[in-house]
Amino acid sequence: MAGGGTCTALWFLFRLVSCQQNMPLPPCDSEIYCTGQLLHHVQTAKLFNDDKHFVDMKLKEHPDVVLSAFQNLSQDWPSNAIPPSTLRDFVGLYFDEPGQEFEPWTPPDWKDNPKLLGRIEDPALAGWAAKLNQLWKSLGRKIRQEVRDHPELYSLIPTPHPLVVPGGRFRELYYWDSYWVVNGLLLSEMTTTARGMIQNLLYLVDTYGFVPNGGRVYYERRSQPPFLTLMVESYYQATQDQAFLRGALPTLDKEYSFWMQNRSLTLHNHTLNRHHVPVGSPRPESYTDDLELAEGLTTDLQKQLLWEELKAGAESGWDFSSRWYRATPPGQTPSLGHTGASQVLPVDLNALLCRNERTLASFHRLLGDPEAAAGYERAAAVRQRAMEALMWDERRGAWFDFSLLANATRTQFHPSNLAPLWAQCFSAPAMAERALVYLQESGALRFPNGVPASLQDSGQQWDYPNAWPPLQHMLIEGLSKLPSVEAKKLAFDLAQNWIRTNWRAFDKYDAMFEKYDVNGDGKPGGGGEYDVQLGFGWTNGVVLQLLDLYGDRLTAGGLSGTTTTSSLPLLLCLLHVTLQ
Repeated sequence: MAGGGTCTALWFLFRLVSCQQNMPLPPCDSEIYCTGQLLHHVQTAKLFNDDKHFVDMKLKEHPDVVLSAFQNLSQDWPSNAIPPSTLRDFVGLYFDEPGQEFEPWTPPDWKDNPKLLGRIEDPALAGWAAKLNQLWKSLGRKIRQEVRDHPELYSLIPTPHPLVVPGGRFRELYYWDSYWVVNGLLLSEMTTTARGMIQNLLYLVDTYGFVPNGGRVYYERRSQPPFLTLMVESYYQATQDQAFLRGALPTLDKEYSFWMQNRSLTLHNHTLNRHHVPVGSPRPESYTDDLELAEGLTTDLQKQLLWEELKAGAESGWDFSSRWYRATPPGQTPSLGHTGASQVLPVDLNALLCRNERTLASFHRLLGDPEAAAGYERAAAVRQRAMEALMWDERRGAWFDFSLLANATRTQFHPSNLAPLWAQCFSAPAMAERALVYLQESGALRFPNGVPASLQDSGQQWDYPNAWPPLQHMLIEGLSKLPSVEAKKLAFDLAQNWIRTNWRAFDKYDAMFEKYDVNGDGKPGGGGEYDVQLGFGWTNGVVLQLLDLYGDRLTAGGLSGTTTTSSLPLLLCLLHVTLQ
């Protein structure tokens, strides 16, 4: 691999070519919520602790009235140095607090005692699951008619059906979170609510051509990992509603086309996908963070390229992680400013698309279109070969993200390295056996409270010491699908540890969190751009899925130490916990 300085120059040249080929897009059409001087002045004045607060506020007047008033205000301060107190008064005059978009709503299909509860043997876990089932009521939201009548007054994108939100600062729909939320709702027998969630996402694809990152206009130019096809699969498996499937399928095809036309790249005659958002401006919801990160850059183009990379990292769902850092010059520590997410072909994104392709093939075959089914089956086979050519490391026994800059894989540990097991996207049983050994020898199983997002303590939230619910679920489900007794045992042990972590945190805080610390004793995670959030949609969904899978065996006491494997005696596990 070339030296750090050479890599920096290569990165800039590579991104310059990419920028010329993909002309940057405006962040969205709103001159208040996405771009413009009003946004810039309010956010840089730091009137609120969280930049997301301002862009979630409701306008009291039409945008033209507000922009005209701000223009008049700016003329009183020709140096553009509007005092924060004056800006605060202006915001108070023309904006309402966040949260005005919703009205109280209890999902009408909520059930007090879904069948899942009766399948959980441990009384403590069954009681806990009943409390999690109650949380759906607190996370349910119904959009007020006022938002549909006057969408120009809101940053919220009005979708046609009520929804379940993640929780905390995340007041709106989020794309990939919804997969685990929908699965949890289906286990709670809330099929109408789950169907409405999916219909909202289908509506967004029909409106934008893809599902935005979240349900706000400032997310309109980026997506998240495309789980919509798998949500429809979950719903169909629960309901056998073929009419719904038939109505949804053209929209699923449309979303797949978006990813292939706008997020794919051909390298060495292999086409794979990446995250790429050609919007060269700060994220409105993290405006000052992005401005401050770009302060050391000398040209507008350098800043634009950095902001594009930050958006690509946000589109990945892993915002942010050392996983996306590019190489740095010797002696320089990589940091968030070195994010190069669009220059990586991610294992998990391509594994997900491989699974989507096979799922879409099964849908088309079921509905009587064998030609379309064969096309998707060929696409999955081609992708699998490409992943094995570019990402599979025979010596290490795992798949790794492929760096476009280094023209080589990046061999750091992430749970996503095992995503092809979850997607069942590999050609030989021996690859799964090798991957199991890789995981056992990775060092990632030594922690008592889950598998961390990486083994790198970067301070970013998608790194050590944080463990994330979707990553745990994908890893556990992938291992559980393997024929190996050892793999199935490891899947159960990981599920037991994760249930124990969530249970102890709930017992301590009476709350579910978006992420957890792999150390400690039921400790929520931390790091990143905002405080840990509670609620929490995908966490609840993952727990319910694990209780559904292993409810006859899981216990609230669980394992009292790290995950056991054939190479790790129980005594060492207990000793490790004693020393924590």
